[in-house]
Amino acid sequence: MQRLSGLDASFLYLETAAQPLHVCSILELDTSTVPGGYTFDRLRDELAMRVKAMPEFREKLADSRFNPDHPVWVEDNDFDVQRHLHRIGLPAPGGRAELAEICGHIASLPLDRSRPLWEMWVIENVAGTDAHAGGKLALMTKVHHAAVDGVTGANLMSTLCSTEPDAPPPDPVPGAGGASELEIAVNGAIRFATRPLKLVNVLPSTVSTVIDTARRATKGLTMAAPFAAPKTAFNANVTGHRNIAFAQLELDDIKKVRAHFGVKVNDVVMALVSGVLRRFLLDRGELPDSSLVAMIPVSVHDKSDRPGRNQVSGMFSALHTNVDDPVDRLKAISTANSLAKQHSSAIGATLLQDWSQFAAPAVFGIAMRVYARSNLSAAVPVHNLVVSNVPGPQIPLYLLGCEVKAMYPLGPIFHGSGLNITVMSLNGKLDVGIISCPELLPDLWEMADDFAVALDELLDATG
Repeated sequence: MQRLSGLDASFLYLETAAQPLHVCSILELDTSTVPGGYTFDRLRDELAMRVKAMPEFREKLADSRFNPDHPVWVEDNDFDVQRHLHRIGLPAPGGRAELAEICGHIASLPLDRSRPLWEMWVIENVAGTDAHAGGKLALMTKVHHAAVDGVTGANLMSTLCSTEPDAPPPDPVPGAGGASELEIAVNGAIRFATRPLKLVNVLPSTVSTVIDTARRATKGLTMAAPFAAPKTAFNANVTGHRNIAFAQLELDDIKKVRAHFGVKVNDVVMALVSGVLRRFLLDRGELPDSSLVAMIPVSVHDKSDRPGRNQVSGMFSALHTNVDDPVDRLKAISTANSLAKQHSSAIGATLLQDWSQFAAPAVFGIAMRVYARSNLSAAVPVHNLVVSNVPGPQIPLYLLGCEVKAMYPLGPIFHGSGLNITVMSLNGKLDVGIISCPELLPDLWEMADDFAVALDELLDATG
């Protein structure tokens, strides 16, 4: 039995039909590398072997009506990989539009909470090729955010992947075990009784953070403020529908810009996002006078000893979309990111986790649901969008024998923040995943295609 942390559980409490909170990825695979050739049955059997080393994929939620704390993870004794692996084919011609359309539909479907919170969709007929004859294949993965963050999700994918197409599966790993409703309730009651003691540790660090932030504000050394973002078309309540687009860039081009201007890779990524959004909003006559604000998740796995699978903090950073020149915009973003990182570090890596852990689950859950169903987030957005940068290995990877040609990550969207742009660096490429809902942003391909345009602007500036 492993109990969810407050941060893990918040993704359960926030979830509604319009706001499913799973994270996805779309993998483009080359089946010509599969030993013995690709068949769906062979891929399914290989997945079943590897899941034995992935306890997170064999665990489901459990709770008790008398449990005053968060739910727990327990082993699913009826686990069957076939309940989580699905197979479909794209309609002709099987291009990116058809792939994005079916993946958008899959992304809109909630996960079954009575089973382990993940599923995979094998998508054949990609680009009109026959996967059984060494053609292309797409694989879409969905895992609930209560179970993974960016780092833990990448770790799970690393278990599924290998550096050789015929690598043996890793050794089995035992799961969380079981727990009765009585055990869940008793353990939860003990944790609930000790909850006020946690406040003793949380309050001093919170007060210190407030004082430090006030001091930084007088010197102009704070990150962008929450609730100060200008309202855009994608800062409204989302629907249950999802649409998707993606792009792929050369990582060497990103590094060339980074080296020339003396900035960081993440600064270049943020500048690309800023350039894309500026062009998108300008074309519609909707560019705000003030800068858009991005929320950037920050992993604290190496700084936290707190329980839970989500080990993240976050920072707000100005995208400087109101700056016309792309080089000036990049430099302004680099400065803003540097200040945001310093401020974020000063706040403390575990403050968000500590407060979410302290809050009583019943009150926390009700508050999260009220917020999710209200119009408050859309009326005054906390930020404009989420931008996440996930570093991946720079070597060839093979998933269940297939060479991975691209891995487009897709994070969740929220009421008031209906756009998520996540990038992943993998084997010399930068894979960009964009997700929204069609009622807010009907066509995401304009954004996806403008990433190459924004990068060319910066490359031209390097001379």
